Amino acid sequence: MSDDPSVQFGNLLQTAQRMQQEVARVQERLAAQVVEGTAGGGMVTARANGRQQLLSLTIEPSIIDKEEREMLQDLVVAAVNQALAKAHELSQQEMASITGGLALNIPGLS
Repeated sequence: MSDDPSVQFGNLLQTAQRMQQEVARVQERLAAQVVEGTAGGGMVTARANGRQQLLSLTIEPSIIDKEEREMLQDLVVAAVNQALAKAHELSQQEMASITGGLALNIPGLS
């Protein structure tokens, strides 16, 4: 490796650019991956992508009852939170694969 600071800076810049390109590829992969969270024994199912965006919510028709509205709301929250937690784990795993396990704070992925 050269002692010339401009060469070292150029190498650092190239490395940063390659990492930025890899982060963009990981973000695309994360958007395509889907995780699922359930609550109430599968009565409520939430699906999210690896970018932590809710994609769908399925509610078993048998639990839609005016008297059970509060329970239904709690189940929805639980299923969505479970799906988003799984999406967060997926994101962390994907980022660790390109950062070598270094903890980086990248907006939209932490």
